[in-house]
Parts: sequence; structure tokens; C-alpha cells
Amino acid sequence: MKKLHIIMLVAIAIIIAGLLTMMQDISTYDSIASARQKEGKFVHLIARLDKNSPVEYDPIKDPNYLSFYALDSLGSRTKVVYLNSKPTEFENSERIVLKGKMQGETFECKEILLKCPSKYKDDPAQQMKQFNSSATESDAKPASAAAEKSY
Repeated sequence: MKKLHIIMLVAIAIIIAGLLTMMQDISTYDSIASARQKEGKFVHLIARLDKNSPVEYDPIKDPNYLSFYALDSLGSRTKVVYLNSKPTEFENSERIVLKGKMQGETFECKEILLKCPSKYKDDPAQQMKQFNSSATESDAKPASAAAEKSY
């Protein structure tokens, strides 16, 4: 074989090895039930915070321990342990993407991504509130500002 062929084969083998290592981070979203079946394997869960259960986080005692219960779209529930500080606006997030492993009945989370509620959602109460605040602001403009606009 020529040296060029050997170099090309080695380069292809390195590229394939690189793609295989990157693929372990690529995964689909699992439910809590399927994550329990894949115990010990890295998975991504889409869930929401169970607001009926307490969130255990004491930044004075241990700022790198967060524990809460998550519910998936199928109604399954699991305890989540996150060994890092609590994300900002955690309680206000609409959905949570959890990356980690299931160990027994507990999901050991390595990373949390928050899906915040959209400010463009069709919420009649929010729209009325925005309408009332914009109407109040326009009424509060001084007469001189209105006169300047007419020129």
C-alpha cells in the first residue's frame, strides 16, 4: 500500500472514532418509565416540577444540593437530585429538560435546562393587564408631550 492510502485510512478511523464519541451525547428524550428501564445510562428527560412536593434547597447548608420531584407528560413521577446550585427562575419554568442517569428510584441529574413560559402566549388575563398598563401610560403623558407630537 502507498503511504497516502495508509494516511487516509488512519484519518478515516480517527473521524469515525470522533463521531462515535460525540454520538453518546446525542439522544432522544425519554419518559421516566423508559429511563428506569435504562438504569445507569445517560438520558434526557422532559418533565415539569411537581409543585405539590417540596423543593429541597438550602444554600447556607449546602449550596450544591437541589432535590425535587419531577412529573413527565405520561404522569410518571421521580425524585431528582442535582448536585449544583439551583437555577434562576427554577420554580417559574414551564418545562425542564433533565440530563443524567436513573439510579434506582432517583434521577441523578448532571444538567438542567429550563424552558420558560412564552411571553407571547395567548393568556387573556395577561393581555388585559398589558392593555390596561399601556392605556394608563398614554393617559399619564403630559399635555406638552402631546403638543410636541402634533408638529
